[in-house]
Amino acid sequence: MDLSSHVSGAFEARFGSGPACIVRAPGRVNLIGEHTDYNDGFVLPMAIDRAVWIALRPRNDRRVVVQALDLDDVTAFSLDRLVRSGVRWSAYLKGVGWALQEAGYEVVGWEGVVTGDVPRGAGLSSSAALELAVARAFAVASGLTWHPVEMAKLCQRAENEWVGVRCGIMDQMISAMGEVGHAVLIDCRSLETRSVPLPDETVVVVMDTGTRRGLIDSAYNERRAQCEAAAAYFGVEALRDVGVEKVEEVAPELRDTVRRRARHVVTENARTLEACQAMEEGHVRRLGGLLDASHESLRDDFEVSSEELNGMVGCARRHPGCYGARMTGAGFGGCAVALVREAEAHDLAARVGACYEAAAGLNPSIYVCRAADGARIAVL
Repeated sequence: MDLSSHVSGAFEARFGSGPACIVRAPGRVNLIGEHTDYNDGFVLPMAIDRAVWIALRPRNDRRVVVQALDLDDVTAFSLDRLVRSGVRWSAYLKGVGWALQEAGYEVVGWEGVVTGDVPRGAGLSSSAALELAVARAFAVASGLTWHPVEMAKLCQRAENEWVGVRCGIMDQMISAMGEVGHAVLIDCRSLETRSVPLPDETVVVVMDTGTRRGLIDSAYNERRAQCEAAAAYFGVEALRDVGVEKVEEVAPELRDTVRRRARHVVTENARTLEACQAMEEGHVRRLGGLLDASHESLRDDFEVSSEELNGMVGCARRHPGCYGARMTGAGFGGCAVALVREAEAHDLAARVGACYEAAAGLNPSIYVCRAADGARIAVL
């Protein structure tokens, strides 16, 4: 389905004439660099060719009126009287409006229709896609200059402080900064970015296990505390500042669990930087090997994988078109990701789906994805 035409037609049906413009913002998948973000490390996500789309036009008052096609729901609110009303889709719209005004931006009301094809709850960051699409809508309606990093920070603030989800910056940054054909290396300390080309004739296959992270909040907090304990032991601000050799040197002195958590973070940072080099030099098998090593580290040292994730990764690796595969995201459920020869991607998707269903008794969702641009004005 052409979502641009779909959302434009729905806008005209609801509001009686065509939209002034259409904006879109993508979901994302992280290729490598897991649990490094809150350790001031490096991540290597890519924006995917699945996005949230908004058709809109400015209003002459301070009201925002939006219809969500996928939810068959409408929200309306005043920018002068923003009120928290629970965690529902409209909270993201209000939160972005609030964050923009808190930062001193003069925003106006608008009316629009929103839809998208980023699966919700699959770990592909549908919430960040919605936030950046809404920020882009406010910017074009209000005549604001678009600053991707600044807008990513404000959308993160909206999710942290208005919606109440303590996410890091990666999801919003890649939805704002994505580039066709490239992943983006993000330094989570400085927020400096570098576009890195994906290998020729490859695609990324995202494999949703159909399981969700039931204990992630407590486990996440525990892992974070363990990383902070390791950083304190080494006398540094964050594990980003510790080398691989240093962790091994003090192995006997650190409690085994804390040592393994630290080892994952420091080796994952090294793998992420090496992955960038492999991509820039066109070494696709080396890149695939780094994805495999990342999964082993997440499974054994950081202990955030699951039986289903391990099974999905195993199914993918058995296909001859797979260069490498790993769990992606926080863990304990959700998605795995594979780097795949483009010509064999759809065969791999079918075979992995059958393999996983036979092993786990679950019907997975599998998406063949290409790297896409970040938040954009699609039609003006």
